[in-house]
Amino acid sequence: MQKPLRILMLLENNPYLKDIRVRQEAQSLAKEGYAVTVICPHSKGRFSHDVHEGVRIYSYPPPPGGEGLIGYAVEYGYSLVMAFFYSLYCFLRRGFDVIHAHNPPDLYFIIARMYKLLGKTFVFDHHDLSPELYRYSRFGEEGSEKVFRALMGLEIATFKAADYVIATNVSYKQVALERGQRKPEQITIVRNGPDMAKLATAVQALEPVANPPGKTVIGFLGIIGFQDGADYLLHAVNELVHTHGRTDFLCRIVGDGAAVPSLKQQVDEQNTGDYVEFVGWVPHTTVPRYLQSFDICAAPEPKNIYTDQCTMIKMMEYMSVAKPIVAFDLTEHRRSAGEAAVYAQANDPADYAAKIITLLDDADLRAQLGQVGRQRVEDELAWEHQEKALLGLYAKITTTIDRAYSSKGTIMRFKK
Repeated sequence: MQKPLRILMLLENNPYLKDIRVRQEAQSLAKEGYAVTVICPHSKGRFSHDVHEGVRIYSYPPPPGGEGLIGYAVEYGYSLVMAFFYSLYCFLRRGFDVIHAHNPPDLYFIIARMYKLLGKTFVFDHHDLSPELYRYSRFGEEGSEKVFRALMGLEIATFKAADYVIATNVSYKQVALERGQRKPEQITIVRNGPDMAKLATAVQALEPVANPPGKTVIGFLGIIGFQDGADYLLHAVNELVHTHGRTDFLCRIVGDGAAVPSLKQQVDEQNTGDYVEFVGWVPHTTVPRYLQSFDICAAPEPKNIYTDQCTMIKMMEYMSVAKPIVAFDLTEHRRSAGEAAVYAQANDPADYAAKIITLLDDADLRAQLGQVGRQRVEDELAWEHQEKALLGLYAKITTTIDRAYSSKGTIMRFKK
């Protein structure tokens, strides 16, 4: 190939600028010389064409809102249609060599299959376990078994269509090997890691958010869905106040999501409003201000088949600014944080509160755990380490495509 490899990314569940992982991947590939285009929903509900730090972005109005299975069917059906027509436009306008699809949903294999007939390569970037996400977060454990099996079928179909799979951690790699029947050489682990250079610049430029005098701040940062465990954190706050009589703290919740209204109701019912602050969503550029204001960081995801296999971006961000963590004892939490966290018994708010008290009463331990976490990020988990794995994968893909061009010419590649 004479031109740089052209990559078309498909993203459904976030606007590009709000998805940290996708943005990091796209920017790293663009800096390496790849031509990267992203198709995604727009945060302000309009069609747009932008270029951001070398990445071309085609955005469409987000799907109409809805509840339950019908709402999700409408959302995903609409997004699939929009992604297809934009992909066709990109194919006819500039062409592309690779479709790089981020889930959820596990539907983009339908588009990828069409272009694979034209010789394109399909990379599946596996962000979420959609079947488990359905069962353990969106509809509870009593969700329809038929829907669960249908989602499992779509996930398997996506794996089978994929030439390469990007897994976010070891657990997801095992899913790709066992459930997806992919070979080890087809799977690359690219973790969710913070960009330490950008973080350092932001920390130097921004002052931390002010904390109330005499209060230790317990912080939660991230999307607030029903699977994210913020309700468990609030139950722990209730334990701190009404069981242990602690009033020397503030629980600062930074982020937004579907669970927020029920969380605010929970605070009212538990009469803990004086100890909980809902900040709402903040731009990613100002996130370091809030991270620096935290004295103790909360990762309250409850243990289930879904969360036990997930790597939470918030864990990496907490460690990147040397903050101690309180978490439930989950497999991937331990793989991520190691000795940088204290772990409560799974799904036990009383024990979670007890672990918070341990850190409330020991500033030296907080500092020690924070430094352990910071070192883990610098040595293993930062984006600069994950970026190498991503670029290594695309170097392999480039070599494979170059060989295809050399052996078959350009007929099957439909080079633009």
